[in-house]
Amino acid sequence: MRLILLGPPGAGKGTQAQRLVDRHGIVQLSTGDMLRAAVAAGSPIGLRAKDVMARGELVSDEIVVGIISDRIGQPDAARGFILDGFPRTVAQAEALDAMLAGKDIALDVVIELKVDEAALVGRIERRVAEMQARGEPVRADDNAEALKKRLDAYRAQTAPVSAYYAGRGALQSVDGMAPIDEVTGAIARILGTGPA
Repeated sequence: MRLILLGPPGAGKGTQAQRLVDRHGIVQLSTGDMLRAAVAAGSPIGLRAKDVMARGELVSDEIVVGIISDRIGQPDAARGFILDGFPRTVAQAEALDAMLAGKDIALDVVIELKVDEAALVGRIERRVAEMQARGEPVRADDNAEALKKRLDAYRAQTAPVSAYYAGRGALQSVDGMAPIDEVTGAIARILGTGPA
């Protein structure tokens, strides 16, 4: 099972990815985690990434796709993987598709968690208030203003990725505003692993 989870920040991708990992024994691939691991391991692509980051520059799509290519070749990814947070642009989606085709690997599906942005902002405001009430630390970027900026960036850069995969017949959408268990059930039905 090889899939991509798309959706704006706060849509629940991380929650659903973890449930898929637990249920199917596949790996969740976070580009940030993979990048840090490649740099720490001193792999050839990791060393290239380290040089770029040392100059304060963004790591190129070519390097990120190279890191993903190395990672999906590892034994724990043999049963499948979930890409969460990548691709973020159509150019990245095209590079990912080319790399996968070169390995004779096909994505099974791209699942987009559709959400109401205004409700999402309300959700994050409630979550922050609950965390503060419990005395838990709140991330500096975990607030309505930061979320609005992240949503704007998502709309401009990543939303076109949905249209790209829809055009390829690979996109399925799920109501990300539904209760968590309902979202999980809808994803299971798409994957053919749950009741119809």
